[in-house]
Amino acid sequence: MKSLANCITAIRILCSIALLFFPAFSPAFYILYITAGVSDMVDGWVARRTHTASELGAKLDTIADIVFVVVCLVKLLPVLDITTWLWVWIGIIALIKIINIISGFIVQKRFVSVHSLMNKFTGLLLFVFPLTISFLDLKYSAAVVCFLATFSAIQEGHFIRTNKTV
Repeated sequence: MKSLANCITAIRILCSIALLFFPAFSPAFYILYITAGVSDMVDGWVARRTHTASELGAKLDTIADIVFVVVCLVKLLPVLDITTWLWVWIGIIALIKIINIISGFIVQKRFVSVHSLMNKFTGLLLFVFPLTISFLDLKYSAAVVCFLATFSAIQEGHFIRTNKTV
């Protein structure tokens, strides 16, 4: 029971890697994608519920998140018709996130991971986003996600610089 949450997190890593071997938006892709997303929602809850939350688990969760996001970007970006303004906006969000990482090292002398409500909500929207591609116009749904991601990244930077990490 002590490592159940970490096993659930490991499932996210395995599902993420497996996504690389299936076409985007195929049934297998969706099964793996949803399994990875649900594991992200469940692992922290299990760790808290079983009183097994740990620093190792938090780091493993962050690694699993990064692997999932990178794999999703590798699979989805080539098949989406993304306009220039959206690429610019995504680049700005990435730049803010990079500045936040650097700020965390400068201000707190360590890697800082902020789990704010806005970060979680943005993560949920990012997770749902590929599931809506077939019935929502990309430019509108992406604008909503980018707006919230921008706000979340700015808020994250504020929390890091004021030492109010959650």
